[in-house]
Amino acid sequence: MVRIVHQDEISVDYVNRPDTSAKRLSDKDRKVYHAPTGRNTYRIVAVSFGLLCILQVAVNITLRLSVCKPKYKSFQQGWVYFGSSLYFISSTKLPWLQSRDDCQQRGADLVIINSKEEQNFMEKFHRPTWIGLTHQEETMNWNWVDGTLLTESYWAQGEPNGYMDRNESCVEIRFFEQENSWNDLPCYDQNFWICEKNAL
Repeated sequence: MVRIVHQDEISVDYVNRPDTSAKRLSDKDRKVYHAPTGRNTYRIVAVSFGLLCILQVAVNITLRLSVCKPKYKSFQQGWVYFGSSLYFISSTKLPWLQSRDDCQQRGADLVIINSKEEQNFMEKFHRPTWIGLTHQEETMNWNWVDGTLLTESYWAQGEPNGYMDRNESCVEIRFFEQENSWNDLPCYDQNFWICEKNAL
């Protein structure tokens, strides 16, 4: 029994009496609950770590998409992806030097063909196009726009020929229905062109 007395001299007696209306459980029916063990703690840590990993992946994807946006934008503006490069095919004709200037303004240069696969890819455009190969009069060598010497070539039959003693120092892809499709041409002739830049 508990007695509570307030300042106004009111007293109340409380008695704890068992509730006889409640059904009593036998020892068999009673369940014993233990305090959580270390396993639950490990589960909570594992689930939290998993959620952090998922969050990290989401952040990485978001950042990658925001960084790569310019690449996709340039792709939408007429660039074509192949291998590890992006290619731009002009819709107008210019002499070789102005074609190269246009490529450089786009952050690229005239295409350098490094493999048979790339050569086959160039032929799919089905139009005569300048490539980044020129003849150097002083060395008598064919050089790519990056200064490297020509080592693997795809000249059409009888090319290069300096047709009619013209100074044909620039190269185009002309005979696109043939595997070997290069033709030498005077650099002042007007032609379509292909720019190339690294996709990364």
